[in-house]
Amino acid sequence: MKTSEFKKHLEQYPDYELRFILPDDDAVPIHAHITEAGRIDKTFVDCGGTVRKISNVTLQAWVADDIDHRLSPGKLAGVMNIAAPIFGGDDLEVEIEYEDCSISQFPVMAASAENGTLSFRLGSKHTDCLAKDICLPQASGGCGPGCC
Repeated sequence: MKTSEFKKHLEQYPDYELRFILPDDDAVPIHAHITEAGRIDKTFVDCGGTVRKISNVTLQAWVADDIDHRLSPGKLAGVMNIAAPIFGGDDLEVEIEYEDCSISQFPVMAASAENGTLSFRLGSKHTDCLAKDICLPQASGGCGPGCC
């Protein structure tokens, strides 16, 4: 989900309860705080030698002992407004960074609002070869040029 759509949902339901639903249908605890809102830019070379760039917005969810405070969608929309200059005016994909045994990033896939709760469904990220046409062994039994 892009930042524009994410923010639209937050602004549409400013006083609802905010939930992040993990890929296994578990949820980030309701009292989690968003402690960081940032733009992540990654420049890398894939295994086929192509230089690539990707950017996204990452919101870090942190769970503390303070269970009395809740982050509303309206407050998170305010955080997004404050962070807007960091996003550079780009409509980037949004990810939630959350630690449960290990730190993971979850792309925001969908939103739904019902019974006073705004829920964002989170997806999974997977590794992949971005140069399959070069690096995967061909029928001839060898890697192509540039394969590492």
